[in-house]
Amino acid sequence: PLARRFLTSKEQFHAYLRAGGEEEEEEEKKEEEQVSSSQSEPPAKRVKAEELSRDGESQGNAGEEEKERPEKKRARGQNKSRPCMKPNSYEQSRLCPSVTQGWAGQCHFGPRCRFLHDVSEYLARKPADLGQRCVLFDTFGRCPYGVTCRFGRAHLGDGHQNLVNAALAQQWEGKLLVRNGLPKELQQRLRKRKFSFQKAEEFLRGLRSGKGGKGTGGSTEMSDCTAPQEGLGHSPGSRGAEDAPPSIPTLGPLTDEDVTRLRPCEKKKLEIQGKLYLAPLTTCGNLPFRRVCKRFGADVTCGEMAVCTNLLQGQASEWALLKRHHTEDIFGVQLEGAFPDTMTKCAELLNRTIEVDFVDINVGCPIDLVYKKGGGCALMTRSNKFEQIVRGMNSVLDVPLTVKIRTGVQEKINVAHKIIPRIREWGASMVTLHGRSREQRYTRSADWEYIAECARIASPMPLFGNGDILSYEDANRAMQMGVSGIMIAKQVPVGALIKPWLFTEIKEQRHWDISSSERFDILKDFTNYGLEHWGSDTQGVEKTRKFLLEWLSFLCRYIPVGLLEHLPQRINERPPYYLGRDYLETLMASQNVDDWIKISELLLGPVPPSFTFLPKHKANSYR
Repeated sequence: PLARRFLTSKEQFHAYLRAGGEEEEEEEKKEEEQVSSSQSEPPAKRVKAEELSRDGESQGNAGEEEKERPEKKRARGQNKSRPCMKPNSYEQSRLCPSVTQGWAGQCHFGPRCRFLHDVSEYLARKPADLGQRCVLFDTFGRCPYGVTCRFGRAHLGDGHQNLVNAALAQQWEGKLLVRNGLPKELQQRLRKRKFSFQKAEEFLRGLRSGKGGKGTGGSTEMSDCTAPQEGLGHSPGSRGAEDAPPSIPTLGPLTDEDVTRLRPCEKKKLEIQGKLYLAPLTTCGNLPFRRVCKRFGADVTCGEMAVCTNLLQGQASEWALLKRHHTEDIFGVQLEGAFPDTMTKCAELLNRTIEVDFVDINVGCPIDLVYKKGGGCALMTRSNKFEQIVRGMNSVLDVPLTVKIRTGVQEKINVAHKIIPRIREWGASMVTLHGRSREQRYTRSADWEYIAECARIASPMPLFGNGDILSYEDANRAMQMGVSGIMIAKQVPVGALIKPWLFTEIKEQRHWDISSSERFDILKDFTNYGLEHWGSDTQGVEKTRKFLLEWLSFLCRYIPVGLLEHLPQRINERPPYYLGRDYLETLMASQNVDDWIKISELLLGPVPPSFTFLPKHKANSYR
């Protein structure tokens, strides 16, 4: 639905970008000539008409042309064979962390260390600085990366000494900006399998003894807090006094917190009805992106999907998905798994080691890697395991448990309305329903009529709807369906990834004709947040660039409000080629990887000589 004066062809679009916007006037003249000769036909129809006329003139050769013409295969799915170069590979000679942190003579590896210890030798090989100002030094008064910082000239003094702004550094002293890290001591216990899962083992013993399934975990069946509990300090279904182990002599006051299980009414409530919920987004839903969305009005945030088995093994890369910024006031984590033992143990592990407001179970992931192992959408067809997972996790958690599901596995067979009442009985505090089946993946339109039906069935348990939200009008229609709230950004193409200011539009009930310079400032904020989170050395810069490019593969789908003839833009509409109101707006509309790299170079400097990038999803770009 673009205004016709902005439409252009693929060739003219890329010629304009190659010229750097200098030939804008010439392109406008050519465009006007095309419009006048098109007899008011849209370009797409005109191209089809020309093809039909050519086919009519050469009917004899039509069969041969069809054979010669290669079939155009639809780009979909993941680029599984894409070149994957780790950010630390872009720097051949790295400085030993012991030198960076100021204890050069205490390197644990001694002569066996494969990193450099000579600062002068490192600086001779170090790539050129990328800018005059370091965001870490300007924000916190000190850059922990010292001479390895790619903005080092901002805080390096004589003799390569790392300068400190004492007054600014004192303001941040003692403040914990990012929580939910993985301590080394905990990682070692997990790797050596020395972490004790007392509550989870108790639940699993009940499953093995045949007392599992319905009623297992006990706490889900007790809904009335005024009802007496069986035994002292025990909830129904838990071990009675006669089965309890012999008491251990202790000194000091005796508490029963180790044997008392919280009843549902005693658990912390998840009061998020009517709030805007930023869904967990694999790859792109990282901490810097959530900070951007939080600034634009997101009320609830959730970490990226984490695999429970990887967490139980103490994998640092998986634990990084659980990190929480101090600005995220309502924050949850999402777990994926297929079996009650690993999911229950993981829930107990997180309940004792990190700070979250809720835990979500991913029963909506459609990808084959997860589905074939029995996780994600497959749990909707494995009702016994599904029940055991929900009951088990709920029995060991002190925070609310939520579940994310789809309408079903097959396209025309909806089963969510049958599962939702059972999920409520099993003890979940909330359900989020994505209005598509697994077979549909992220195509077609979300079925909001079915979501409304499920919302009525789920009552009094809150149900959030999800799918096809790209404007405040879409959000208003969704809320009129009777849902408790809306989740934004799980579908691909993704609403919050295309326009993170969507939260502002919904709260202010307006269409925001955001300029290209304002959008570039958002990218600049993301870059600064990325350098704070991943670091300002070469490895951190390239990791920030990688996630920026993944985000740009979605941002290019946004069509500025001022260019549309009819509002709003639909999330499933692929934008045509168009020339923006300035060069930067046109550059941001490009679906070419090379143009995304050009945008990243405006923010993070030139890419390394061996740099390669291909987006995660095939449908997001071409070369």
